[in-house]
Amino acid sequence: MKVIKYDELENFAGQEIGHSEWVTIDQDRVNKFADATGDHQWIHLDVERAKRELPTGGTIAHGYLTVSLIPWLGAQIMKVDGVTRGINYGSNKVRFTNMVPVGSKVRAKLKMLSVDAKPPGKQLTSEYTIEIQGQDRPACIAETIGIVYP
Repeated sequence: MKVIKYDELENFAGQEIGHSEWVTIDQDRVNKFADATGDHQWIHLDVERAKRELPTGGTIAHGYLTVSLIPWLGAQIMKVDGVTRGINYGSNKVRFTNMVPVGSKVRAKLKMLSVDAKPPGKQLTSEYTIEIQGQDRPACIAETIGIVYP
């Protein structure tokens, strides 16, 4: 994990910060996400049908499950030292570019796009690429915005 001092954040604008650890997306996680969100589409839950009908040969994770991993995976990549709190401010753009088969491993790659004053804090615009182990095309590319406060 990269530890960056609050007063030095601007120095990292435009830079790739690093990668998280790999995490396995298992059927239990997908089922719990379906229950939490009410999205019970068969492509996520019906293992036998997915084996027959999906090109992945099995169920796939929800796109929004993939996005929801960003705060957790991001915390493995970077910590800002000297802040009292941080908030999610939103996203400029989110694209789902590949399916995440259940049983596969994903990780996040973080690039800090910009750091801007947002008194009394700083606004961080970041690009998260959610990679799938063994695949060239990522699962998701998301441009997110957060604010950190001293």
